[in-house]
Amino acid sequence: MAASAEVRRIVIENCAIATVDAGDTEYASGHVVVADNRIESLGAGRAPEGLENVVRRIDATGHLVTPGLVNTHHHFYQWITRGLATDHNLFNWLVALYPTWARIDERMVSVAAQGSLAMMARGGVTTAMDHHYVFPQGSGDLSGAIIRAARGMGVRFTLARGSMDRSEKDGGLPPDFAVETLEGALAATEATVDEHHDPSFGAMTQVAVAPCSPFSVSTELMRRGAELARRKGVRLHTHGSETVEEEQFCKELFGMGPTEYFESTGWLGEDVWMAHCVHMNDSDIAAFARTKTGVAHCPSSNARLAAGIARVPDMLAAGVPVGLGVDGTASNESGELHTELRNALLINRLGAHREAALNARQALRLGTYGGAQVLGRAAEIGSLEPGKLADLVLWKLDTLAHASIADPVTALVFGAAAPVTLSLVGGEPVVENGRLLHADEDAIARATREEAQRLARIAAEA
Repeated sequence: MAASAEVRRIVIENCAIATVDAGDTEYASGHVVVADNRIESLGAGRAPEGLENVVRRIDATGHLVTPGLVNTHHHFYQWITRGLATDHNLFNWLVALYPTWARIDERMVSVAAQGSLAMMARGGVTTAMDHHYVFPQGSGDLSGAIIRAARGMGVRFTLARGSMDRSEKDGGLPPDFAVETLEGALAATEATVDEHHDPSFGAMTQVAVAPCSPFSVSTELMRRGAELARRKGVRLHTHGSETVEEEQFCKELFGMGPTEYFESTGWLGEDVWMAHCVHMNDSDIAAFARTKTGVAHCPSSNARLAAGIARVPDMLAAGVPVGLGVDGTASNESGELHTELRNALLINRLGAHREAALNARQALRLGTYGGAQVLGRAAEIGSLEPGKLADLVLWKLDTLAHASIADPVTALVFGAAAPVTLSLVGGEPVVENGRLLHADEDAIARATREEAQRLARIAAEA
């Protein structure tokens, strides 16, 4: 860190603080000092006297400060196909929507990324990710469009560069012209890593290797994708064990269940995280725990598609890293991660563990430190600790919506969605008083309507 005279400081005082550190340290009334892009200090009471170069001092009375939320699974392009196929299970939903998704282009993806990022950022997300796997022939620079949108929004970002090479003619679900060849997918993925991945501390953009799913990807692409990721030193991401139908598919095609298949192709390990993992038996959970394979839990999407209730309490008890995911907005139309804190807690209480499944602080940990774990960034983000990046959120809890809830973490998780007064990413404001600083929400809304209508016309004419 630079010498004291050169450091720009932001001081936040008079707020409740949930650090989500290893000891779940909390302060009923405390302070946070941000120095440039990192947390310099925090604790009970007022900030130390005599701090130099304080460029902003915030009286955060009535607020809770938490780490910024970390989203671990999403499909931005689906922003312009919301509200469709609302009464379908996963496979039927995919069959219904793939013909439309196969018509996306760079302009559509750019607008969809802006809309998806805007909804997350204004709701407290400071680190986002996108699993983009639909690359229709001649559709333009889709990865570049997504990354530019994230940079423009000011959030930290991981692009999980997806791929599909198993189309309808090979027994898969997507149309033939919406998939890549094996070699084409591998080459494009490697080029994306080379161009955009930043491995340094505090990186704003990282890339993961992310073939879509066992039922849309060949075994060769899975194996060689894992080899590519490890050769390049990046993480691996895919969908896993989302539905009963997927499990049946794997057994019929590969002669084994999804977890066994993933292990046979090199897809278990501490550098891997899977989306959903709803249908996991005891041996599956043990394999994930043994290998430290992570899970992106997407409670709203799992409910929307009637996939089932993931065994999150059992995963956590076994030591599996678990974060939260919005998932694509065609299966979670709200597109917000802060609502997933509440839904994760409530939906898991419908499972075998009932009221003991999750509590408010465990839900908050899933959305912050747990997400940082599965993205491989727990040393940088996910908790409020000196030396970590200053990615944090001030939640306003003194309005009517939370007036009678004494405990601030309970208010945030159990209560109505709390307004975001301030969101910092690396010490830089992204949201102020509920409004995005780097994007015009009204313009994005107009563009969303236009691109959704254009895509619908193109799909109808195809």
